[in-house]
Amino acid sequence: MTSRTPTSLRLALRELRSHFSTRLGAVTILALTLVPSIYAGLYLYANHDPYGGLDRVPAALVVSDRGTTTSDGRDVEAGNEVAAQLLEQGDFDWQRVDAADARSGVAHGDYDFALVIPPDFSAALTSSAGSDPHQAQLRMVTNDANSYLSTTIANTVITKVREAISERVSAEATSNFLLGISDVRKELVQGAAGAGTLHQGIDKAGAGAERLAAGLDTMAAKVAPLPDKTAQLASGAGQVADGNARIAATGDRVADAVRRVRSDYAANRNQLIATMKARGLNGQQRGAVLSVYDRVGGRVTAAEHRVGQLSGDLDRLADGARQVADGNRAMADAMPALVDGMGSARDGAGTVSAGLEQLSQGSAQLTKSLRQGATQVPVTNTATRQRIAETVSNPVAIDSSSQAQARTYGDGLAPFFLALATWIGAYVLFIVLRPVVSGREAEKVHGWRAALAGWLPSAVVAAAQASLMVLVVAFGLGISPANLPSTWLFLLLIAVVFTAIVHAFTVWLGQPGQFLALVLMVLQLVTAGGTFPWQTIPQPLHWLHEVLPMTYAVDGLRLIMYGAPSWRLGTDVLVLMAWGGAALAVSLLVGTRRGAPVAQPSLTSLSTDLA
Repeated sequence: MTSRTPTSLRLALRELRSHFSTRLGAVTILALTLVPSIYAGLYLYANHDPYGGLDRVPAALVVSDRGTTTSDGRDVEAGNEVAAQLLEQGDFDWQRVDAADARSGVAHGDYDFALVIPPDFSAALTSSAGSDPHQAQLRMVTNDANSYLSTTIANTVITKVREAISERVSAEATSNFLLGISDVRKELVQGAAGAGTLHQGIDKAGAGAERLAAGLDTMAAKVAPLPDKTAQLASGAGQVADGNARIAATGDRVADAVRRVRSDYAANRNQLIATMKARGLNGQQRGAVLSVYDRVGGRVTAAEHRVGQLSGDLDRLADGARQVADGNRAMADAMPALVDGMGSARDGAGTVSAGLEQLSQGSAQLTKSLRQGATQVPVTNTATRQRIAETVSNPVAIDSSSQAQARTYGDGLAPFFLALATWIGAYVLFIVLRPVVSGREAEKVHGWRAALAGWLPSAVVAAAQASLMVLVVAFGLGISPANLPSTWLFLLLIAVVFTAIVHAFTVWLGQPGQFLALVLMVLQLVTAGGTFPWQTIPQPLHWLHEVLPMTYAVDGLRLIMYGAPSWRLGTDVLVLMAWGGAALAVSLLVGTRRGAPVAQPSLTSLSTDLA
């Protein structure tokens, strides 16, 4: 009786039943099913949102800032403001300590790092308004022995703090600058008004200067003959003075003669009395003669008095005439200089008029320029200056739109670790499952059929691994893909393909093949671009990224889980199917060439035999 050759499917089902026929076998298969979920689940659970736990990372905050007072009398406590902002944001577990405790704490691991705000922090921030501007410093004290990643994150946070402080200081400086510009505009407007008033005054002064020049010109023409006329006047006055002097001299002589007559009269009266006495005239007779004589004497006295007055008047007239003559001579001597001065004044008035005309043109241009300058300076108010200052201090706004977004750090790592866990799950399967399943002793099983029968059970368990892993990640960890069914189907494809690849290595080379599968996993771990962009890996490894299957597994999972439909997904599916088809072809080819393989005991069959 000829025995019927069982199909690969029948052999595969028989292999699975043999594992589930014992408790140890069932537990073993269950454990294998859990391996990818345990790996991916634990890792993604631990790294689901590490940034959300940074508020538990201890960090020292040292505020040594002494503060400062600005030129306008404003007190600035920038160090305390920064500290209050950091404590309020709570990005880390900030602890305010002194410098010594901070250094000691970082050295002994009590704090992952320390931020030190130096004593001159406020003074440096406000120094841009003075003549000695210099940068403010924020000093970081780190120790990578505590935590390299937390130090890196802290540097990023401190960079943001520095940028925020710089933006605020820049905004304040720009606002003050704009306020100064506003004052400049006000001064320009006032200057333009003043220049306009000056221009009007200069025009009036110019008109006056023109009238003055015309008057001086007329006066110069009028006074031109004066030197000759005053010379003639001086000559005539001199002649008058000389005549008056001669008259005064004559008057003086007359006065002298009258005085001599008066003196002689007095002397003759006494002589007359003596003569009358000598002639024997009595007193009555002498009195009659003297009365006649005295009447003449009275006239002589009156004449003397009048002549004396007239002589004095003539003297004064002579003196006045001489003064007039001297004055006329001085005037005549000064008149040429006066005429020359008048001509100079006329010429100077013309020069002043011309200069005022130029000054008027200049003041008009100044008024125009100031008004134009004022119009070119924008009119600003407090709100406008604040908007301009904010724009200048932060000129670029980022309006980001995400075509596909991972919500958390764990979401971002999920595609890579799901793919990696699937490979690990495929790898551990053949520690328990046989890569080649032979029939019973009486059955004639061809090599390719035995090889296919060895892959099918692993594909079924791998599908169970992938299904359980999707449930754990989506519902246990809350990493929900944008399209859960598509994620599950694509992960099934990855599981089947990775199982076929590991199976091919094992069928082809046995235990060395399993080692090569482990090496291939390491290579894909490095080149798949699961954490950093794949372009950052060394150039010699780029070709591995292009050809190895995990690259396309990670890319496809990202597209599906993040909801980013792309033609690349079709490429990912085709490349994975090509790898899976090639791996199965290798397994079947190797099985065919080897013929009916010798049955390889599984872990379950060995445990059954031992029992």
